[in-house]
Formats: sequence, C-alpha cells, structure tokens
Amino acid sequence: MYQAEAIDCYKSEFLVTADGHRIYLEQSGNPDGIPVVMCHGGPGGGCSPFQRTLFDSQRYRIVLFDQRGCGQSTPFASLENNTTADLIKDIELIREHLGITRWLVAGGSWGSTLALAYGEQHPERCLGFILRGIFLGRAEDIDWLYRPGGGASQLFPDYFGDFMQPISAFNGLDVLVAYRQLLQGDDAAKQLAAAQAWSLWESRVATLMPNAAMRAGAVDAEYALPLARIENYYFLHHCFFAPNQLLDQLHKISHLPCWIVHGRYDAVCKMENAWTLAQAWPDAKLRIIHNAGHSASEVGITRALFDAAAEFADWWQRQ
Repeated sequence: MYQAEAIDCYKSEFLVTADGHRIYLEQSGNPDGIPVVMCHGGPGGGCSPFQRTLFDSQRYRIVLFDQRGCGQSTPFASLENNTTADLIKDIELIREHLGITRWLVAGGSWGSTLALAYGEQHPERCLGFILRGIFLGRAEDIDWLYRPGGGASQLFPDYFGDFMQPISAFNGLDVLVAYRQLLQGDDAAKQLAAAQAWSLWESRVATLMPNAAMRAGAVDAEYALPLARIENYYFLHHCFFAPNQLLDQLHKISHLPCWIVHGRYDAVCKMENAWTLAQAWPDAKLRIIHNAGHSASEVGITRALFDAAAEFADWWQRQ
C-alpha cells in the first residue's frame, strides 16, 4: 500500500563527464536492495524527492539523477553536448560508478523514452522496466502537444492560445522554430517569458483536474528555463532518433518484464502511445488509470507505480 512518506537521501554526489558536464546523483532506500534507476521527464525537468517515494525504501536501492543542464546538474540549461546519446552514456557512467551490474529501469513521460532508449542500447544491464506516461519520440507525438491542430491544442484551445502568444510575431514559422528564436536568443527577458509560457502550457494540461501548485512551480525560472530550452532543442532534433526507432528496436528488450502505467485522459502523451507499446510488448502489463491525466502525482498513477514496483520485487525474489 502506497504511503507518501518522505524518504531521505543517504548519499548525493556529482559526476563530471569528459565533455564538461557535472551530473547530480543521489541514492536513497536500502543500499542492499534491488537497484532501480529513475529517469525523470522533460527532457530538462530534473529529479525530485517525490520520485523516491514511488519505491519501497526497504526493498529498493533508489538511484536518481538530474539529466544534463537541469536540476542541480551544470552547466545550467546547457544545450552543448546534450543529446539522447549523451544521456545514455551518463546512465552507464552512473551504473559503473555505483558498481551495479543490472538494475530496474524506470521513467515517466520523457523518462519513459530515455528508459527505452537506454534499454535498447544496453539490454544486458536491465532487469526490467516500469514506465509511465509513454512518449515514443515520434513526429506525431511531438505534433500532438506542440503544434496547431494537434490533439492537445483541440482539447485546450484557450491554454494553447496563451502558449502561442509569445511567438505571435513570427508569422509563418513553425511553432518549435519560432520558440527557438526566443529560447536561444540573446534577450534574457524574452527568453524567460517564452520559457514560462512553454512550461505553463505543459503544466496546465498535465493533470485531469487543475493543480494550482504545479502551475505556480512551472513558471519558476530555475525550472522553466532548462525545461523549455532543452525540450525545444530535443524536439527540433526529433529526440535524436531515427523514425520509429524505439518501436523498431523493441525486440532487444521485449523479453524483459515491463509495467506500463498511463492515465486515460493524458493530454500530454496520448493514450495511443501506451497502447501501441503494449501491443508490441506481449508480456508487458498495461495499467490504464481511468481517473487521471499525465502527472505521476495524480493519486491513481502514484499508487499504480508503487504497486508495479512491489510486483516487480515479488517477481524478482522468485527468480
């Protein structure tokens, strides 16, 4: 049974990469437990103490890290040497540094994307997967949330209108290209305003019911700037994937156990993503949460993730 009790971090540190990034890394739970690495969303969202609570601290050695350019990792909001391949190398750097042979790989939203990409490149290092709010990094998934005529813009035309306001002067430019002009521009005030509009749009559509606290946090500069800059950069580069890459390479990990949790009314990552992934992964367990949207903090999703981790631990003990 899930209980939202705080779990203290027993060790935090920074790992310095060969190309100049400084990656924040922390561990909590049981040092002798099942190792699990949690990939946060965004890209650019950062990890949080809440993510520790998704695992039983008696049964799991919980590894969290901030991906390049966000959270406590530095350089702040940096796009240099920041690609999906770089993030996968960082995960391997963390695994080797911690002396972990194999681990459970978990992730939500963009974190599910990164978890799949990591697993497909390093299947021999994975025990299994727990994935939430599936994002497959396809053109249609990016279009759904960010472009006019996408599903989210039709569900929330008022909020989408606010999202489009900062780029109203860029007539004829693609939304992502127009936002790049501001997010990578030299005007700090315009850069921040654009980042806040970008982040607020996502926050407004992330939960089934409005969440004032989430929306307030979304416009904080320390959160909004890396989220918007890094997401915009990744999505302009198609997440650094070949078309349909994650599904085409799924056979590399589909022999491993997987739990998929997705909100029925997820407006950030459409339900079809989870359904398509589950259809391609015959033994995956798909849990559709009927009273939730996208956010892991929604009660039904939180409980389902905790239960999935408990089920994996039970399964692993039987092996």
